[in-house]
Amino acid sequence: MIKTIPTKPFPDQKPGTSGLRKKVPVFQQKNYAENFIQSIFDSLEGHRGKTLVIGGDGRFHNREVIQTAIKMAAANGFGRVLVGQGGLLSTPAASNVIRKHKAFGGIVLSASHNPGGPDGDFGIKYNISNGGPAPEKITEAIFANSKKIERYLIADAPDVALDRIGTSEVEGMRVQIFDPVADYQALMEQLFDFDVIRDMFAGTFRMRFDAMHAITGPYAKAILEKTLGAAEGTVVNGIPLPDFGGHHPDPNLVYAKDLYDRMMAKDAPDFGAASDGDGDRNLIIGRNIYVTPSDSLALLAANAHLAPGYAKGIAGIARSMPTSMAADRVAEQMKIKCYETPTGWKFFGNLLDAGLATICGEESAGTGSNHVREKDGLWAVLLWLNIVGRRKESVENIVFQHWREYGRNFYTRHDYEAVDAERANGLMKNLKDQLGKPNLPALGNKALKGSDDFAYHDPVDNSDTKGQGIRFLFKDGSRIIYRLSGTGTEGATLRVYIERYEPDPAKQGGDPQTALSDLIQIARNLAEIEPRTGRSAPSVIT
Repeated sequence: MIKTIPTKPFPDQKPGTSGLRKKVPVFQQKNYAENFIQSIFDSLEGHRGKTLVIGGDGRFHNREVIQTAIKMAAANGFGRVLVGQGGLLSTPAASNVIRKHKAFGGIVLSASHNPGGPDGDFGIKYNISNGGPAPEKITEAIFANSKKIERYLIADAPDVALDRIGTSEVEGMRVQIFDPVADYQALMEQLFDFDVIRDMFAGTFRMRFDAMHAITGPYAKAILEKTLGAAEGTVVNGIPLPDFGGHHPDPNLVYAKDLYDRMMAKDAPDFGAASDGDGDRNLIIGRNIYVTPSDSLALLAANAHLAPGYAKGIAGIARSMPTSMAADRVAEQMKIKCYETPTGWKFFGNLLDAGLATICGEESAGTGSNHVREKDGLWAVLLWLNIVGRRKESVENIVFQHWREYGRNFYTRHDYEAVDAERANGLMKNLKDQLGKPNLPALGNKALKGSDDFAYHDPVDNSDTKGQGIRFLFKDGSRIIYRLSGTGTEGATLRVYIERYEPDPAKQGGDPQTALSDLIQIARNLAEIEPRTGRSAPSVIT
């Protein structure tokens, strides 16, 4: 039986760059998740009888919302839902399933790299038929519907057995529980030379992959250990847990410090990697060397031809505006275009669909290609392994050779997390007031080339996106960028990005924090960070 449940709007259901993210207790409010899911369905046209993909990263509250989403999909006229076994489905795997099975779209339950557990974070986002995040036209419609919703539709039916692969029905809608790894692994086998990687593991090559008790564990175990022959135990923290084992599933040098320390030890493995809560981010560390996400994007683009799926070359590269310009130098040498977009993977979708770009990346540890329409952590790891196997060199040598050929972009990101939102907005307003002024005292002797609030014109659909970050661009090619992030659930996160290019191989060594120390101080003074936020130091430095 289909039930119509009266409800009232919640005022805070505006999706961000990756859907709606709130604390678990917020989503546990009566009708909260139901309102947002119904607002999604009310924003769609032509979905009746079509297929919907549903899955999540296994965090706390995942299974409950999946049951709700299944029953609401049935009540709203979908003909079939595909659900990952156990309710599990990584974000890139969800994108692949949508594309492979020609689904109308998908509901992905995740708060990505944010903490989980009863007091942690939860999220819901909608992906469209190309497998990518919903564009702003749809997210704006969802928000508009959430502000006027008066009812939601739901099937009065028993819960679905999520742990048993097979097919059942809910109010005439077919529910198919499937292996969440199989389709994804099949795609990876098409893209990469598994024989090359298998031969490497058959020798002395050793690896450590930290799945952070998040969604990538089952994928990494199946592909790295069972298929490619990596030693048992290569994948650590491989069982997805609702609270990620009490840890923060963000693959950076703060939350994956154990991996970093292991890779810097005398008996370190040859290769280290990690992925985040929903499997779309990655961390790459070679023995004695951490590879920044910006450098990783550039290196993957420069060497992608070594993998079968990219042997014919790549059409273009796309990077988010705050990501370092290392990829631009690769594109210039390859005589292809490098697109600079706002932060948010949805901005890459049009470029990928139009065949203008093949490989994309963001400084926030997200890299991917046209194989899906999401960033993909394990994909990046496998491409790195393919490159190392083909070049038969260490990660450290590959990185140093890349710097010698292209130059090094010294780069860092300083995050100030959970800043009072009013204070953060005041800081950004003050920076905007300084735009266009050439002689700012805080710059000292640094010559400013220009400053702006980044805006993007989409070359495919001709849409314009404004207000994407305050940029101060210097005549020597250095950059300082300020953004407020939309991925948190508490207060505001101020991100400060600092970059300097060094073409001289003799000066390319050393720590970025030291190499950028003068720009770091300018960045703090220019934004008046300490007096305006009360913070004397960043929460996280990457």
